[in-house]
Amino acid sequence: MNHNYQKDISGCGLTGLINKKRRRVSGSEIVKSLCLMNDRGNGLGAGYAAYGIYPDMADFYAFHVMYDDPGMRHEVEDHLRGNYHVEKTEEIPTAPVKAIHISPLLMRYFVRPLKERLAGGIGSDDYVVNTVMRINSESGGAFVFSSGKNMGTFKGVGNPADIARFFRIEEYEGYIWTAHTRFPTNTPGWWGGAHPFALLDWSIVHNGEISSYGINKRYLEMYGYKLTLLTDTEAAAYMLDLLIRRHGITVKTACQALAAPFWKRIDAMPEAEKEALTALRQTYGSALLNGPFSILFGHAKGLVGINDRIKLRPLVAATHGAFTYMASEESAIREICPKPDKVWSPRAGEPVIAELE
Repeated sequence: MNHNYQKDISGCGLTGLINKKRRRVSGSEIVKSLCLMNDRGNGLGAGYAAYGIYPDMADFYAFHVMYDDPGMRHEVEDHLRGNYHVEKTEEIPTAPVKAIHISPLLMRYFVRPLKERLAGGIGSDDYVVNTVMRINSESGGAFVFSSGKNMGTFKGVGNPADIARFFRIEEYEGYIWTAHTRFPTNTPGWWGGAHPFALLDWSIVHNGEISSYGINKRYLEMYGYKLTLLTDTEAAAYMLDLLIRRHGITVKTACQALAAPFWKRIDAMPEAEKEALTALRQTYGSALLNGPFSILFGHAKGLVGINDRIKLRPLVAATHGAFTYMASEESAIREICPKPDKVWSPRAGEPVIAELE
């Protein structure tokens, strides 16, 4: 009898690492990990995010901007010069890659909001978010795809190895890395739609589908966020900014809002825990992410992994000394850490939180 076996790759591939002691490692490590999962993508998107890569510019927001319409560059730069101190402007360094025939114009700007623009009491982070929303929604051809301090996102249409060569990822060193290979199903494969998605210091890589995107989008729009990048993952990035930075809840509590326990599980909890989670679900019902997903998100203080409430997408974690690793497959971790101290598969909806010392 003949049997046809087909590997169930469960969508996109994601991987990340953190050194809690802030020891920076070469981007070549995360590239090796991601490329092992090449069959999880279809060449329509890959990307990397790293923290600690701009130590000489750590006090400035690093705007990475792609221009689908190069003619928009002057308009965007005029806006930046009118509202920010621009410390440095340069093209993002790239290398010729045969498989990447065309790309947007890719620029980066190291900026700080002018003091007079903050005179009304608005914080610099909020001011940057407003700038990102304005450029991405109103320019018609320019997209800010990274805007944090001492971190950067590099992404595009291509497979993981080609995108890594194109952006010269091996030349960067960071103490937190996340990476993604994409298999888009119901959203377009384009440069702005590749992962990671970033806003300020948040960077998100995602495998799965957020079926609650409509209500998540409307909820975020109530707070001034504008979703323009044609993919559900953008909502997750902005939701983290809203819950943790603006509303001030902890990373763990934000994860409980995004992947809240089912009501039947909450009802069986001790009274105090039941009361707290009931209040959380009632308050942040519109922030709940429904559907199959696993997510890694980096931020200025650490790396977090979480999957949906019934674990419909894979996520594996491991530790080795000061390192914590998370990926879609254990093999992607062992590719760069052959003998981890501990390996485990997080339970559904339970976050893995690794923080810098």
